Amino acid sequence: MQLNANFAQRCAVDSNTLPWMTSPSPLVHRRLLERNGGEVARATSVVRYAAGARFDSHRHDLGEEILVLEGTLSDESGVYGPGTYIKNPPGSAHAPFSEGGCTLFVKLRHLDPQDQERVVVPTRQAQWRQGLVPGLSVLPLDEFGTCHTAMVRWAPDTYFNPHRHCGGEEIFVVEGVFSDEHGDYPQGSWLRSPHLSQHQPFSRKGCLILVKTGHLLNA
Repeated sequence: MQLNANFAQRCAVDSNTLPWMTSPSPLVHRRLLERNGGEVARATSVVRYAAGARFDSHRHDLGEEILVLEGTLSDESGVYGPGTYIKNPPGSAHAPFSEGGCTLFVKLRHLDPQDQERVVVPTRQAQWRQGLVPGLSVLPLDEFGTCHTAMVRWAPDTYFNPHRHCGGEEIFVVEGVFSDEHGDYPQGSWLRSPHLSQHQPFSRKGCLILVKTGHLLNA
């Protein structure tokens, strides 16, 4: 299956408009944002675990990134509440489950095989930094090579400078409404801008976004 698999093209998808698709677990469903492959695929999805859902232990040959949007996810290494960012490196394995149910933003099979650091950040308890313009707060989550991942909070009526994305940019809107000259993107929106694309982002109402940059340079 190929869905939004051309990284040279700009994508803007409101995940709330997508149907929930089945998965190998009958209690887990997915909204597919990006996919290249079959059941084992480079993929970006919103994933919903019903209460009691679980997967058998499985290996992530090219890694996995998760942001817990709602509820609580667990595995043999810990319990991850709302706002937790998790990076499971290439070659890692786990058996995830959710006792009460949860909703996740998940990226699969896109990490560099040499990136071997596991990262867990409870973003709601972490210390954020002042951003490059007034009204922006930034929480760096992970970096490897040209790839940088962060949470960025925009206060209402915050405007950023026009800028170009070397290596591309990907955004998932966690809260509020993010905007640029191309449109407005409410909570649940997913954007991917290709290498050397340019825009001028802002937020009138305020928002919280997950941002990845530089990861499309050699995609």
